[in-house]
Amino acid sequence: MRVVMFGFQTWGHRTLRALLESEHDVVMVVTHPRSDHAYEKIWSDSVADLAEEHGVPVLIRNRPDDEELYTALKEADPDIIVANNWRTWIPPRIFGLPRHGTLNVHDSLLPRYAGFSPLIWALINGESEVGVTAHMMDEQLDAGDIVVQRAVEVGPRDTATDLFHKTVGLIAPVTVGALARIAAGETEFTPQDRSRASFFHKRSAEDIRIDWNWPAEDLERLVRAQSAPYPSAFTHHRGKRLEIVSAVVSEGRYGGTPGRVFYREGDGVVIVAGADARTGRNHGLAVTRVRTAEGEELPATDYFTSMGGYLTSRP
Repeated sequence: MRVVMFGFQTWGHRTLRALLESEHDVVMVVTHPRSDHAYEKIWSDSVADLAEEHGVPVLIRNRPDDEELYTALKEADPDIIVANNWRTWIPPRIFGLPRHGTLNVHDSLLPRYAGFSPLIWALINGESEVGVTAHMMDEQLDAGDIVVQRAVEVGPRDTATDLFHKTVGLIAPVTVGALARIAAGETEFTPQDRSRASFFHKRSAEDIRIDWNWPAEDLERLVRAQSAPYPSAFTHHRGKRLEIVSAVVSEGRYGGTPGRVFYREGDGVVIVAGADARTGRNHGLAVTRVRTAEGEELPATDYFTSMGGYLTSRP
């Protein structure tokens, strides 16, 4: 098939590479301009550079809603558009233009975790698996019929970075497998159960601010979800920002006021956390590594030279 690809960052780059290595003909690529946004500088392999290396025409757009782009698409005469990590709405006259419509590739197990940063949100929420879904695009974001979906397990110590590497490897087989079904003439795919759908927003600085009223299990997942190269979850100590680089749930149970710097346990320093309403348990978060406002990373046992005092959400 003749394919036009819409995509950005490493997700789009992996999709384009899979298409270039497939039996299909990539006739045009549409991608976003380079961005200085903190999250868009992460996993930032260039779709434009890869396309140009293979002699594929490239158009740079923030939004795909201008007449020049629409005309270029019509002239490219695609059988299908394939999109992955396209950051703005694609209007119906664009996604409906190719003979077979538009296939969107999304890094979640739709209908759950539509929208943005699905791996991070899924890890924070304690999901047991994540994955990649290829679905036909319609007017509702990430809601079209599922063509191919594959899942991977979330391990007990997995970080968001681990989950990125697990799922990015699924992009090629999911994309090529979905195109094989479409090229074979299949048109009936699996409708999404909208009663199970959930939609999540983009991550921001407010989303990585630690609230010590959360149970330790939830805080530990937040720290793992904000693994390098993502910005670390943070708190404040004596009025200064303090990033929590790594932490585990304490072995012992510790009561008291959330945020209290309480006790040395193993390689960590236990901070009192909120009680878990589901289990009634009151474990603390044993912080093992921190990064100071000056950028120095060190063991928590070296940073907290004495117990007492509080970590707070704000200065």
